[in-house]
Amino acid sequence: MITLYGIRNCDTVKKARLWLSVNNIDYRFHDFQNDGLDRATLNRWCKLWGWEALLNRRGTTWRHLPESETNNLDEAKACLLMLNHLSVIKRPVVDKQGKMLLGFDEQAYQDHFFPPPRE
Repeated sequence: MITLYGIRNCDTVKKARLWLSVNNIDYRFHDFQNDGLDRATLNRWCKLWGWEALLNRRGTTWRHLPESETNNLDEAKACLLMLNHLSVIKRPVVDKQGKMLLGFDEQAYQDHFFPPPRE
């Protein structure tokens, strides 16, 4: 089963969901805002990509956070921040039976879901 994690109204998540639908790929949508996110999953993602890559510093939520929450971050503080403010997690996250993608790039999705044949 493929799971796409994100936030329903995020433009990047919408692009990913449209791409999956157009390419007839069945998936389950896990909405951070409705379904939450457990610490173990976030920790697994942080180990895979690093907390710096997973932390979305470009969004509205980040810009509205007080400096006391965003300064002097390390992995523990960043993970706690992401759990408390799920919309600062970069999205979408795709889990295809343990094979993961972060963000949306059409070519990366094409290669991930329809890998070219090996010679």
